[in-house]
Amino acid sequence: MEAHEEKPIIYTMENKPIVTCAGDQSLFTSLYTSLAQQLPKEPMEWRRSYGRAPKMIHLEANFVQFKEELLPKDGNKALLTFPFLHIYWTDCCDTEVYKASVKEDMQRWQNILRLHSSVDWLIVVVESDAKKKNKTNILPRTSIVDKIRNDFCNKQSDRCVVLSDPLKESSRSQESWSSFLTKLRTLLLMSFTKNLGRFEDDMRTLREKRTEPGWSFCDYFMVQEELAFVFEMLQQFEDALVQYDELDALFTQYVLNFGAGDGANWLGSFCAPVRSWNGLLLRRPIDMEKRELIQRGEASLLDLRSYLFSRQCTLLIFLQRPWEVTLRALELLHNCVQELRLLEVSVVPGALDCWVFLSCLEVLHRIEGCCDRSQLEANCSHTVGLWTYATEKLKSLGYLCGLVAENGPTSEDLNRTVDLLAGLGTERPETGITMQSPYKKLKEALSSVEAFEKHYLVSALRKGDPERAEGFLEESLRLYVAEGWSLQVTHTRKQMAECQKLLRQTDDYLQTSALLAGDANLNQEERTHFCQEILSFASQPPGPSDQTVALSMAAFAQLRQLQFSPPGAVVHVGAALQLELRVRCLMPVAVHVGQLAATLHFSLEQGGARGRAGQGDGVVLFPQGSPLSGAGCSLTPALELYEMQDRSPSDSSLNSAGVVCKNVHLLLRRHDSNASLDTPTAGVLPAAVAVDDGAQMLRARDVTLQPGDNSILFTAPVRNPGSYTLRQLCGSVGRVQFVQSHIYPVVQYEVYSQEPQLTIEPLSGLSVYNLLAGIPQRVKFTIATGHYSIKKGDALQLSNTDSMPILHSSRCSATILSSTGGQALSIQSSEKVTSISLPPTPPYHTLEFQLEVLCHIPPAPLKLDSERLTNGEVRHRSKSRSHADSAMIHIDQKVSIDCPWSIYSTLISLTFYVPFKAKHTLLSAGRRKYIQVCLQNVSDSNFHLADPVLVERQPTTTVELLSLNAKRQQLVCSQQSLFCLWEMRWAKDLPPCLQCEFSASFVPISALDPPAAFKTYRYEFQLDRAEICPASGDKHCRTGTLCGLEVSITRQAEPSETEGEEEESTEIEGLKTTKLMYEVVDNSSNWAVCGKSSGVVSMPVAPSATHRVQMEVMPLFAGHLPFPNIKVFKYLPHSAAQVIQPDTDSCLENDNLSLLDKGLDDQGDTASIRSRGSVHSVGSGEQQREQQRGLPMPRLEPFSPGQVFNWTQGRQVLVLPATDDHVMEVNVT
Repeated sequence: MEAHEEKPIIYTMENKPIVTCAGDQSLFTSLYTSLAQQLPKEPMEWRRSYGRAPKMIHLEANFVQFKEELLPKDGNKALLTFPFLHIYWTDCCDTEVYKASVKEDMQRWQNILRLHSSVDWLIVVVESDAKKKNKTNILPRTSIVDKIRNDFCNKQSDRCVVLSDPLKESSRSQESWSSFLTKLRTLLLMSFTKNLGRFEDDMRTLREKRTEPGWSFCDYFMVQEELAFVFEMLQQFEDALVQYDELDALFTQYVLNFGAGDGANWLGSFCAPVRSWNGLLLRRPIDMEKRELIQRGEASLLDLRSYLFSRQCTLLIFLQRPWEVTLRALELLHNCVQELRLLEVSVVPGALDCWVFLSCLEVLHRIEGCCDRSQLEANCSHTVGLWTYATEKLKSLGYLCGLVAENGPTSEDLNRTVDLLAGLGTERPETGITMQSPYKKLKEALSSVEAFEKHYLVSALRKGDPERAEGFLEESLRLYVAEGWSLQVTHTRKQMAECQKLLRQTDDYLQTSALLAGDANLNQEERTHFCQEILSFASQPPGPSDQTVALSMAAFAQLRQLQFSPPGAVVHVGAALQLELRVRCLMPVAVHVGQLAATLHFSLEQGGARGRAGQGDGVVLFPQGSPLSGAGCSLTPALELYEMQDRSPSDSSLNSAGVVCKNVHLLLRRHDSNASLDTPTAGVLPAAVAVDDGAQMLRARDVTLQPGDNSILFTAPVRNPGSYTLRQLCGSVGRVQFVQSHIYPVVQYEVYSQEPQLTIEPLSGLSVYNLLAGIPQRVKFTIATGHYSIKKGDALQLSNTDSMPILHSSRCSATILSSTGGQALSIQSSEKVTSISLPPTPPYHTLEFQLEVLCHIPPAPLKLDSERLTNGEVRHRSKSRSHADSAMIHIDQKVSIDCPWSIYSTLISLTFYVPFKAKHTLLSAGRRKYIQVCLQNVSDSNFHLADPVLVERQPTTTVELLSLNAKRQQLVCSQQSLFCLWEMRWAKDLPPCLQCEFSASFVPISALDPPAAFKTYRYEFQLDRAEICPASGDKHCRTGTLCGLEVSITRQAEPSETEGEEEESTEIEGLKTTKLMYEVVDNSSNWAVCGKSSGVVSMPVAPSATHRVQMEVMPLFAGHLPFPNIKVFKYLPHSAAQVIQPDTDSCLENDNLSLLDKGLDDQGDTASIRSRGSVHSVGSGEQQREQQRGLPMPRLEPFSPGQVFNWTQGRQVLVLPATDDHVMEVNVT
């Protein structure tokens, strides 16, 4: 325990609160290591008075052996030597031993504490199981503890704690140890808070007595620093810094009051002459030498300030705020100079300069020691002030010691240098091992002229060596420009201009003069002087070997804005394109520029200028760089990014997109070879630009640039198609050229040569679909002439078609958009061609005219393109024949046009929409039959309909159609329907098939004034018949009995050309056939289809070809039952599928069709058929596996409305109940 008996070390960074230990020292020694490690692990909340925010702190303690001399005496207010807690340790478990010795020792310990008014104590009883086993007459543990509490802790029972086997790792021991540590932290924090509060009150009282005679700042300084030490001991560095800041502010206020005539007596000790000027010492946490001087009241002003700042610097570095140190240091150095003057302190000439120089370097070295290089470079703006101040003081010392005189230092200068070096004293041990310490640098700089020139480069210029001075100045200029010091940049450039003029470096001198002429930090007279230097050289006649001098444009003028007219910066060959360039002249006087030219880079690639040259309004703004470099752009070149797109050559679809940098060679080159034209220190000036009259250039001659903003107008060359990029800008002033070698952002304009284009589009008319079939429609022709000039006699040749004739109209005229008025068109038609004579039109103009066309509605019914594959998948075609919203049927009309500017014909497609859609229905009332036709207006126009007629399209009339329509003419508005009804009357049996044609006349309402001719709309359909026959021998069908069903399918007409292309036909033995699929289903569950219910038949491609299918059905209910539903589809096999060869009969069927080959909409019907006991096979497992593997499958295409008519739709057949032959037995009892 000797190590713990020593007096704790005072005023070090390792200070901890003192805790004394009395009693069994060997017991405490065994627990010391664990106690010292475990105590600071858990944080405690420290609540302070006066509403200050609570903080979490980790408590540590310096455990020492209890001695009476450690207790504070009266008047001693030091906190660092104050014991905050006293602990008595014992492991006594024997009552006799306790009464004989332990109690007496505790009593003596308690008396000493009461004598010194120490009330913060704790008794720890350590319990050990090993000791209990060695004692036979041991009382229970509570007996010893109770005795101690009764004897010493009557009113404070918590001051006695029990620690059970602390060295064991049992749960009981851990719990006891944790409870003890919590108690110890709580008592220590309570004592610390109480005594710290009492100390702060005493310090506050002492501060309030500062106006009384005899008050000493040094005594108060030591008291408040004691508080700062305590906060630092608790690692509360911010609170510790506040204490030193308060001392700093208090001392500064007293010095200012002294300067105002209200001085304190204690300031006299700080007015002593300065005997030492060895600068700041920041490499020690606490400078004990200067602290002792302050404690004895012998410190000078520089000693107090040095010590106070060293403590602030240490705490700021602990707080990780090193850059605040540099700001405070610069403020301290300036304040100390002023305070020495206010206090009228006697200082040896040059001593204060030495102290400032050493202090600046000491602060800079201290910051460099705690920061890495990247942090130093990023925060160089915080240190440049110290470097500048140190340079000024070194310069002052050079003049004082004669180190910059042309003849060197005199003997008096040498004596003064010796006195200054003597005041530095011996070098401190902390800096003795450093090769470049501030002490060594200052001593070396004052030792000789050569050493001083090394440390201060300006002396070379004063000594008449401009070549060496220029190198030093160039390095300084780079540093000043990088860190943004504008005044230093201007001053250094003036010195460089003087050196360059002495060295006859004409080009560099002119470049520096140009930068200085545009420098706003100089007055008007100086700027004009440097500008006249350039103009005088430019006006001199060149000699035979003299060359043009090229200078940077950035020092002469700044590009501000460029505006295109027209704004899009995209014009055709031969058009007018002007560029207005706005520049800001930096010269102080007007300068006459003989020629201002911009070089152009021509590229055959087009399409890149859009969006880069003209941003909507055609204005390009140039970024403005830092004024320090005298440049219009920054030292680092800006990125030139271009969009890159990779498109497919077949359909121009976008494959990939990216961004490419075109000036990567400027961005990635080495920095030491990055010779910028914006600074004359790079050593490389721009090359002169050769201006050739035949080159692609923008030129403006005899331009006078006034100081400030100027506007220059250029006319761009547009002779050849391609992209033009502005690369360089050159202004010629006599023998001098000002060159802008790189223009950013990229400025481009595009000249294009366009091929003639013809477009045809419908005019907005009666319908949102624009063109309606069956009525005259207006179509607009637009011709963009491009580079072609339409001459007199040029005409468009349009091919005539019977389905879409071109109507002649006297109102048709052609209009050239750039001219006024219209010119009449000459239209001539022949049997095959319609010729339209065009008026003469110059290139790059637009010609428009209108024509009327009429698309006839075909008499055959048109179908909608809604196909469905046999596996349920919808088939999508490239051309749709119906509108997506209202299912309007459309007709595509193709027109071939021969243009005078091309040897090839142009094929134009016009789409016409049929305004009507018709459907028919067969109605029955008993034995009477009715045909109802619904005509729906699916367009957005309103029509008048007249004379609805229904006739039979057969050679011989078999039925009579009696019209039941009352009105001859009716109005049908948009999206409305008109229903017409006819009754069928027949004398003999109904034919198996009935072909009908519905027709009606229509005219738009808008065409009634003036009157227009009615057009005819036709709709064709046919009615088929199916018969159900009872079983042989029966007159009527009966439930549960098989009946024969005969299905008759008849082709009424040959397929059209379009249908013939879509349907696959097969020729067998000279007979051309197509495949149809039929299917018999019963959705109402009245019939059960027995045997096959569907199949594929081969229908001959001939009118009136009939195919009959025999099958068996079974009625399930009695009564008048409707016929089963019969569906017919086009069967279109896949091209890769195996063709099923039919038999030699002309009309045969294939019964091996799987029901899985139907659409998804019909699968429910198939399931219902199978559920009723159909014996038809759904398909083999092999077929299903092929379908699941995604093999090519045939598809089914339904017929369009009106193409197939079911004659038996609405018919019924009488079904009688089955004969009941069952016998019912009835037993009566």
